[in-house]
Amino acid sequence: MTRGVYVAASGAESGVAAIALGAAELLSGAVDPIGVFRPVVAAGAPDPVVQTLRRRFKIAAPYERCVGVDYDAVHADPDAATAEIIDAYQRLARDCAAVVAVGTDYTDVGAPTEFTFNARVAANLGLPVLLAVSGAGREPRAVRDAIALAAKEVDREHAARAGTVVDRVEPERVAGLRAALAGDAWVLPKVPGLTAPTVRDLLRACEGRLLFGEEQRLGRETSGLLVAAMSLPNVLDRLEEDHVVLVAADRAGALLPALAAAHRSADFPTLAGVVLTGDLGVSEPVWRLLSGMDLRLPVIASAQDTFTTATRLAAVRGAITPDADRKTEAALAAFGQAVDGPALLSRLQVDRTEVVTPLMFEHTLLTRARARPARIVLAEGTEERVLRAAEVLLRREAAELVLLGRPREVAARAAEFGLDVGAAEVVSPDDPELRERFAAEYARLRAHKGVTEQLARDTVGEVSYFGTLMVHCGLADGMVSGAAHTTAQTIRPSFEILRTSLVSSVFFMSLPDRVLVYGDCAVNPDPSAEDLARIAADSADTAARFGVEPRVAMLSYSTGASGTGADVDKVRRATEAVRAARPDLLVEGPIQYDAAIDPDVARAKLPGSAVAGHATVFIAPDLNTGNILYKGVQRSAGAVAVGPVLQGLRRPVNDLSRGATVQDIVNTVAITAVQAHAAREEPPPPRPEQEGTGA
Repeated sequence: MTRGVYVAASGAESGVAAIALGAAELLSGAVDPIGVFRPVVAAGAPDPVVQTLRRRFKIAAPYERCVGVDYDAVHADPDAATAEIIDAYQRLARDCAAVVAVGTDYTDVGAPTEFTFNARVAANLGLPVLLAVSGAGREPRAVRDAIALAAKEVDREHAARAGTVVDRVEPERVAGLRAALAGDAWVLPKVPGLTAPTVRDLLRACEGRLLFGEEQRLGRETSGLLVAAMSLPNVLDRLEEDHVVLVAADRAGALLPALAAAHRSADFPTLAGVVLTGDLGVSEPVWRLLSGMDLRLPVIASAQDTFTTATRLAAVRGAITPDADRKTEAALAAFGQAVDGPALLSRLQVDRTEVVTPLMFEHTLLTRARARPARIVLAEGTEERVLRAAEVLLRREAAELVLLGRPREVAARAAEFGLDVGAAEVVSPDDPELRERFAAEYARLRAHKGVTEQLARDTVGEVSYFGTLMVHCGLADGMVSGAAHTTAQTIRPSFEILRTSLVSSVFFMSLPDRVLVYGDCAVNPDPSAEDLARIAADSADTAARFGVEPRVAMLSYSTGASGTGADVDKVRRATEAVRAARPDLLVEGPIQYDAAIDPDVARAKLPGSAVAGHATVFIAPDLNTGNILYKGVQRSAGAVAVGPVLQGLRRPVNDLSRGATVQDIVNTVAITAVQAHAAREEPPPPRPEQEGTGA
């Protein structure tokens, strides 16, 4: 039976998009696949809420299968429209484990009341109603009355109730309202920026075109408009953060270079964009000047005059749309912090499946990281992708972040990209007190290698060493680096400073229907049988820590007793060593990859094995094989590789690919935070003497 929820607003002042996003994320963390359904949509352009959920949660069903009827159909014949809605929902639901249905937008669907219509549809779809009630400007008694009235309507239409979310509550009133409602509803604070238009919204409203700047910056929220009709000093004095400045096109030469310079300056507010009104064209010398400035700030040309453009732009209201990533993250963060996810899932009677899909894996990571935020150093604090990931992590409260870099440079870079990372601590690697402290400690640790304090002072200024020493000295719980540095630059300091035993790595390989663990694909060139056994045990523990049930396959070119030779004998000895040391683990080896992953092949080659055909942890016999294996699966199967995740360190340090996406960085920081939790709970063995691994 398909489970799900029907998100319905009690009035036009309540929002459903943010609540639908939160419900979809909650369901995507428990089951797969999920679907989105909107019973009634406006005719014409695709519904933005449906498209946002489809994009965010990688919903494969085409748009047409995710909607029922348009408003005109409901006006014409409500009963026939309802029947069509039910048929459309059932066609979608049969292919989904759970569905989030999103109620109407209060445009008068033709029923006696719009909320009654939504409750009736929910009852016919067999979905419980998650009620959205606005708390904006309402006293607790008025909120209670609104909840009671809506609940009575839901009961009258014989629909079930999953719960109530009171949204858009002023932050200073949240605690009081929660106390007044005494657990009868979840209270969602008003999220700044959710109703603010983006630069792209303004571009569309004035039918403009992008002259300069980067396309991706059009998604930035705006805080207001400033018409630059005064002299330059007066304009500069009136700039505010995230403003859009309107400049008459024939004044572009006088004002635009100065506005671009102010935007880049750490001493002025960061702008969201500039709109040139009148579209009279920019003179050739000014165009040359601006073209040579490498402008990233969006500069839009509007054909209308200043008054008309300002009037149009002032009327624009923002909404959650597929390309508004920051709004989506803000909405998800607010929902996750306000709503008791496990309680809601229980009311929806949704049980977590045993399969772990990529979306479920990501959800689990963030949930576990949020449970006890760890203090994580991001060594490349001025890199754009790192800053974008930092904003996401801070919004979701997944970690307490430390950005390495000179404070003014970090602030200027974040401002340039329109990012809010103010909740992160910024630490400069040039800090003289920390440099001296770290130099003395590094010299002590590496004295056996002839490292003097003078040499140590030069070494610890490099961000990977500086960040690793912050972790070593207890100033942070873990570190992530590598977006702009090589793997060697990132992990060598951790080998020298944090190693407790054999250091190895795993990659989490996110396939469409599951997450697998591959090790060791990044560190040990030719491990011995004893090393392979240790890598297998550590990899199994890492898999279990992240919700992947470990069934360990010790890979070789031979399965069972069918082959001989030094390489296969090494794997056989390693398998025996794992079984002796860890009888709690399911392990099979030597085994070929096809027998490890394909049940049909397993039945032929190794019948009766508890691992063959169902392996989740794959241990390669050497680095050459492991690296080829994970990259081959990554490229040929379209898998997302998260890692390398290092094992065998006293405190976690993890490496990023230099091609890492923002989501890769978010996932790696969350993994590092979860590892930090484990490190606190399971103190590692004493640090060994430095031998092997080139340390």
